[in-house]
Amino acid sequence: MTREEIERYVDASAAALGLVIPAEMRPGVIANFERLDAVARAVNEFALAPDDEPGPVWRL
Repeated sequence: MTREEIERYVDASAAALGLVIPAEMRPGVIANFERLDAVARAVNEFALAPDDEPGPVWRL
């Protein structure tokens, strides 16, 4: 996502959830979403082989 897309996403998500993001907090929220986008890209770009299996499910 571009920075502009992230900004629009943050604004639209906040509006949809009825959240008010104070002006002084908005840059930090956007920066956090930029970091989350980078992590998501790394996960999504990791190639899996057809025979790869999901890990076990742990329950307490």
